[in-house]
Amino acid sequence: MTQVTEAFVRESLPVRDRNGHKGTFGKVHILAGAVGFTGAPAFAANSAVRTGSGLVFLSVPQEIWPVLAVKCNEAMPSPVPDYNTLLDKMNSADAVLIGPGLGRGRQRDHRTVRLTQEVQPPLVLDADGINAVSEHIHVLKSRRGRLTVLTPHDGEFLRLTRGKAIGPDREGAAAAFAQEHGCVLVLKGHRTITAFPDGETFVNTTGNPGMAKGGSGDVLAGMILSLLGQGIEPKRAIPSAVWLHGRAGDLAAKELGEYGMTPTDLLDRIPHAIRGVME
Repeated sequence: MTQVTEAFVRESLPVRDRNGHKGTFGKVHILAGAVGFTGAPAFAANSAVRTGSGLVFLSVPQEIWPVLAVKCNEAMPSPVPDYNTLLDKMNSADAVLIGPGLGRGRQRDHRTVRLTQEVQPPLVLDADGINAVSEHIHVLKSRRGRLTVLTPHDGEFLRLTRGKAIGPDREGAAAAFAQEHGCVLVLKGHRTITAFPDGETFVNTTGNPGMAKGGSGDVLAGMILSLLGQGIEPKRAIPSAVWLHGRAGDLAAKELGEYGMTPTDLLDRIPHAIRGVME
């Protein structure tokens, strides 16, 4: 197991190209949101922007599109198009995220499973993206050869494993799942574990209990998406995103305290976390 440190993250983040433009720094696409869940897609999209993505596209249901149009200044929200158009848009991106606040239902789950099979770029599944796939776990094996990242908390991991208890060996449980299903598993919690299908694992060393609030996971999903979309090698991008997420949380806790800090405070401190590493 590798402990992720500030030095590891510093070595992982490239210096921004002085001649770069918005296309240089990654185009990412997010499918998220439902009536009653407008915060999750905003957190995911805005955290991708804060983490350095050049272009962030966000597809949300028509009913909540006006809300997201207000919540997102830099990301580009639009109503979810027909399936083929959505797939084309996703396949033209550098990385894709499905799931934050997406909601459940037969049609939505079917769409998520089908997209999981057919999306070609690196794919991050979070929240209801994970829940949909947990009932059709075989689709993960169909993605072998393409990067797939799952970001479950303990409850979602139990659904993925059909109720099999994690036990005291969180690293072993995460590694076994990643190897069996050919995916990267980010098992969230205290000292988050990132496990790769080749058996290599990373443990996070940042974060605090003040981050245990709805919305924090959506911020992390957007950060992972962003670094992957920028073309950073997965074994660098994913553990670094987890570490920076925790560092942003630690900065918020130091200033505001663990009780009162919010995922918005976490989001606002992503640039400070990155700058602290890069400088």
